[in-house]
Amino acid sequence: MDKMYDISEIQERVILVGVSVNENDDTEKSLEELSELVKTAGAVSIAKVIQNREARDNATYVGKGKVEEIRLLIDELDATGIVCDDELTPAQLKNLKDELQTKVMDRTLVILDIFAKRARTREGKIQVEMAQLKYRQQRLAGSSDYLSRLGGGIGTRGPGEKKLEVDRRLIRDRISTLRQEIESLKKHRELGRSLRQKNHTKVISIVGYTNAGKSTLLNHLTGADVFEENELFATLDPTTRSYKMQSGQEVLFTDTVGFIRKLPHNLIDAFKSTLEEAKYADILVHVVDASNENMDTQMHIVYETLEQLGVTDKPVITVFNKMDILKEKKLTEEENPYDMPILRDFKADYTLMASIKNNQGIDELIADIESVLREQKVYIARTLKYESAGIIQKIRKYGELLKEEYTEEGIEIECYVPVEIAGMIEKEQRK
Repeated sequence: MDKMYDISEIQERVILVGVSVNENDDTEKSLEELSELVKTAGAVSIAKVIQNREARDNATYVGKGKVEEIRLLIDELDATGIVCDDELTPAQLKNLKDELQTKVMDRTLVILDIFAKRARTREGKIQVEMAQLKYRQQRLAGSSDYLSRLGGGIGTRGPGEKKLEVDRRLIRDRISTLRQEIESLKKHRELGRSLRQKNHTKVISIVGYTNAGKSTLLNHLTGADVFEENELFATLDPTTRSYKMQSGQEVLFTDTVGFIRKLPHNLIDAFKSTLEEAKYADILVHVVDASNENMDTQMHIVYETLEQLGVTDKPVITVFNKMDILKEKKLTEEENPYDMPILRDFKADYTLMASIKNNQGIDELIADIESVLREQKVYIARTLKYESAGIIQKIRKYGELLKEEYTEEGIEIECYVPVEIAGMIEKEQRK
């Protein structure tokens, strides 16, 4: 009789470790999010350890007594490794590995692993590999055998699978090559951006915390067919789609990478050209998960990250999404589902409640976008010469044509148009 062998990958069982340095740092919530990240990466968290300290231990992240406690917990729960909630220094990583004799990871490594798994486009893969190599380059300084001892599982996707024992020189050369490729892609992106500006096309950037519903919104608006899933970083590569407003104006919607607390600096640097799409947008649509109890913290992190990227002084429309889930939660808690909390975003120009999955709130969002677009235009009432009729097509495409009447004197128009188109109309009038 033939024997059956189970060759499936063994799921990693990890202990989450966090350090709370003050009572307001929300370490418990941060570990809950880390648990979701670990799950998305393909592992399972089996315990959480939090130590209250004035500062993180420079040598072992947590104190010596806590290290011993974790070591006993690893044996008791048969854990395959630990994941620390902050990015570890090379020394902390090496010392913890030596003390615990197990696989040691940090939040940054888990996020990089998820990004490596989710990247689909050439640009996305290059950016992830760049961030991974920078992370590993720093660790080579503190542990010469770091890459050779990684083993399988989280942190070994992407470039790690291609060359585990790559040395500093090879990493440096590879980073240099990737940087050149990213620069080339950046120039291509800037060219596309300048063409959009030349064509007076308005860009609306969808931003928000990871898993807030950005991709779902893009799909509902434009039929983009972007992958949707109720997990962190379900989509990584940004998608841009055109959309015709009810006024007839054509705009572009761009989905961006989701933000998260403690987003690794290497990732922000690597994805800067992609994230900067929000910097050149005309309107930001900020999607918020209203059902998440950490909603206020998540909103703060989104605005903080946008500020780091230099994305300021943009009109913001905040969409409080997943209101249906919020109502269900209230029903579960035997509260009146119609006695909803008042949701506010003081940094937004417009706010609205929505359940994007159920197509609720979409019409209100479009109406708010129309209002913002109109605020960015000038009102013009003119009689055009018949030989200038060609400009009406530009008004329809980039503005809002309110009146078009053909008379003996010419074409009487009333419209809202971008300043550039207004200039073209005035120029035609002077001919």
